[in-house]
Amino acid sequence: MDERNLLRGLFEAAVAAADPANVVPPHLPSPPPGRTLVLAAGKAAASMARAVEKYWPNDIEGIAVTRYGHGVDCRRIEVVEAGHPLPDAAGQGVASRFLSAAAGLGPDDLLLFLLSGGASALLVEPLPGLSLDDKRGINRALLEAGVPIGEMNCLRKHLSAIKGGRLAAAAAPAHVLTVAISDVPGDDLAVIGSGPTAADPTSCADALAVAGRYAVKLPDVARTALEQGRWETVKPGDPCLARTDYVLVARPWEALSAAAAKARSMDFDVLILGDDLQGEARDLGATHAGLARHHVPAVLISGGEATVTVNLVGGRGGPNGEYLLSLAVGLDGAPNVHAIACDTDGIDGSADAAGAYVDPETLGRARAAGMDARDMLARHDSYEFFRQLGDLVMTGPTRTNVNDFRAILIT
Repeated sequence: MDERNLLRGLFEAAVAAADPANVVPPHLPSPPPGRTLVLAAGKAAASMARAVEKYWPNDIEGIAVTRYGHGVDCRRIEVVEAGHPLPDAAGQGVASRFLSAAAGLGPDDLLLFLLSGGASALLVEPLPGLSLDDKRGINRALLEAGVPIGEMNCLRKHLSAIKGGRLAAAAAPAHVLTVAISDVPGDDLAVIGSGPTAADPTSCADALAVAGRYAVKLPDVARTALEQGRWETVKPGDPCLARTDYVLVARPWEALSAAAAKARSMDFDVLILGDDLQGEARDLGATHAGLARHHVPAVLISGGEATVTVNLVGGRGGPNGEYLLSLAVGLDGAPNVHAIACDTDGIDGSADAAGAYVDPETLGRARAAGMDARDMLARHDSYEFFRQLGDLVMTGPTRTNVNDFRAILIT
């Protein structure tokens, strides 16, 4: 049995289930009486825009912003690449253009908003008094603290002129249809991309609590505005959202189910552990190692969004690599256990790898190469660990994003 090819095939099945070319067209609306404006943001933005272009019967115009290297050629929709996970001037420029374009729509027009994971960093328009550098510093602090995505986006929404329903407010009274690919646990519409067109149930007080809980330093102007409740987001029931609709076209659970179906077609028993697993990647890896060591032959599949809290400078690696390194340490060479963990967007954290593989010889090969797995785990250096072993999974950008994919094969 070629365990690596089998695991890679499961990952590819999960990614294919969220391919915008397949999942976007069935959910496109009828053209409106007036104009159609397409705005797209996220790691899948360009591929979603291309899917709309292929099937839209009438004239369209628009802009798509995606991460550097994730663009594709579009004929009628402009594609712009910008910074992720830290925002940059390109993303700020596009956010300003989004708001201006949306504000020019009338009641006979349609804003078709294509949303995918990554939009929170790619669309950055600070509220008055905040700078791009302020937003970059806050983003960096949130990432280094390993803040769960829901709390992270709560704070980001309350510092933004475009998130938290504010894009939909700018487009009113036009019809707004958001077509979204979910990358967040629970598929919360208000959390995906920080919800530029979705009502936000969180408050300024909630945002302040997040900053305090994770010791994120806020500029004085932001702290004062939040304390006074002046930077509140668009809330459920706001009349500006009366003509706003939302459709989810791809979810993490569907991606995991596609991988599970492929494994079952090869006569494996499958257990899906969940599509919404969160927490520290190393803790999750240790837990799954214990589960795998005492489980009957099967394929254990899971998704969600693990995090890495950086407590020591020097290492490099995303949550999938850290999960796998912790899994390898916990398995301690257990026979007949192989694993893969990858981000479905093809980029694990900020690395150029999607993730990596683990097999029963991982720790032995590492020792022979002069590497101490536990030390490298402590230094968050999973990328270098798996690079030296030749065990990285390199896919390049997949141009979709339904978050982490993990599979453990027990034979």
